Amino acid sequence: MLIDSHCHLDYFNKPGEQADIIGRAVEAGIEEMVTIGVTLKQSQEILAIAERFENIWACVGVHPNHAADVLPVVEPEILARLAAHPKVIGIGESGLDYFYDNAPKDVQELNFRANIRAARLAGLPICIHARDADADIARILREERAGGHFEFLLHCFSSTRQLAEEAMELGGYFSFSGILTFPKSESVREIAAIVPEDRILVETDSPYLAPVPYRGKRNEPAYTAHTAAKLAEVRGLSPEALADLTTRNFRTLFKKAAQ
Repeated sequence: MLIDSHCHLDYFNKPGEQADIIGRAVEAGIEEMVTIGVTLKQSQEILAIAERFENIWACVGVHPNHAADVLPVVEPEILARLAAHPKVIGIGESGLDYFYDNAPKDVQELNFRANIRAARLAGLPICIHARDADADIARILREERAGGHFEFLLHCFSSTRQLAEEAMELGGYFSFSGILTFPKSESVREIAAIVPEDRILVETDSPYLAPVPYRGKRNEPAYTAHTAAKLAEVRGLSPEALADLTTRNFRTLFKKAAQ
């Protein structure tokens, strides 16, 4: 059994498409999936998907690229109340993205901190998007941890070794996507090899970042198996052992999904 810890099922919006996508995932051995929020409005809307399908969970939050869409930034209490839904198991995705210029850096930071505080209020982990912002991600994590504990997951990990080491020191979790399979992603594979075994998960981030051999095509949760196979190879594990490990780690991090 594998779990796709991060996908965007609402982006598959043709009639009947979500059921087909989920069905293909189950056939491929991906028995559960987490569909992710990127705006407050969309976070509210994806709850319907989680309610419709028994094997779908949700995270609610505001993505850094949408941090300035509605100002002031989201109030932590609003996200925390939304997270009381029985199928919501985490906050996010949120974080910092300095690759795109969709929101000022100061607004992104305010939004990130609001999402972290929502995670703390809700007692749920936060799923973090980090792109070209490693130093600020690490700084904010350290500063916010000083204000109270929260668990975090660096999703679709493709950042530097420095951020990886800082996150490991803070006890963070790491989720690896199809990027792990790309020929030029040796640095990501090197990090995947050293992360503590009780801190690794797998994901697709579908419909983006399809793994080899589907690179360049639309991604979907069924392809989690290809990333998991590469991660098993990197870790020197059998596919079955990797599946057991990442599923156990998922249940440990996302405790509502283990109840």
